Amino acid sequence: MGGRAISQNEAQTNRTPEMSEPNSLEPYSLDLAAGLPQMAAAPTTPRQLLRYARILKTAAGFAQRQFDTVSLSDVSTRAHVPLGTLYRYFPSTVHLMLAVYRQQLRELNDSKPASSRCSQQELAGLGMEIFHMRVMQPAVEHCLSRTWDTRDGDIPVLLRDIEALSAEMVAAAIGDAGRARILLHVISGLVQSVNCRRISLFDAEKDLKNACKLIADA
Repeated sequence: MGGRAISQNEAQTNRTPEMSEPNSLEPYSLDLAAGLPQMAAAPTTPRQLLRYARILKTAAGFAQRQFDTVSLSDVSTRAHVPLGTLYRYFPSTVHLMLAVYRQQLRELNDSKPASSRCSQQELAGLGMEIFHMRVMQPAVEHCLSRTWDTRDGDIPVLLRDIEALSAEMVAAAIGDAGRARILLHVISGLVQSVNCRRISLFDAEKDLKNACKLIADA
């Protein structure tokens, strides 16, 4: 036909760009070997505290999604917070999801009575709440189940906070730190089994109740 031949350079220029892979570290372009950006210090003024709380409350709704579908820009829009402010506190989606879970544990701990030990039924209720917070929030569980190292900025700090909060809360309920660690390991194993579809949610809940009974009676 009489059409003009297209040069190689023109073909490359006119080529439709490929879709980029989902990036939980948006909008930074990072050398991961150098580590992740640091989170800004916690807010102190009343206005900053309200904005910070609004971010976490909004992000909790996104935690129920798959991790790869969570966009910090969407959280920013929904929370009516400037994107730059959101990134200053939470440089990546991982930071945000872990901070959400840490706040949920704090609120759960604050809601519990200050008694020294819980009954077997109360212990099962506490274990079930922690279990459901993890299994029903895939974006959070994705961050909890991955392996991180010291180059990952504040992420190891967030994970240590989460581990300490969980252990302290369950140990207070049981009255023994060793048995508390065992129960938390059981919960983690059951969450992984449900996510891998090795057992049903119903069976996992039944196994968790039995584990709480055995641990409480030990």
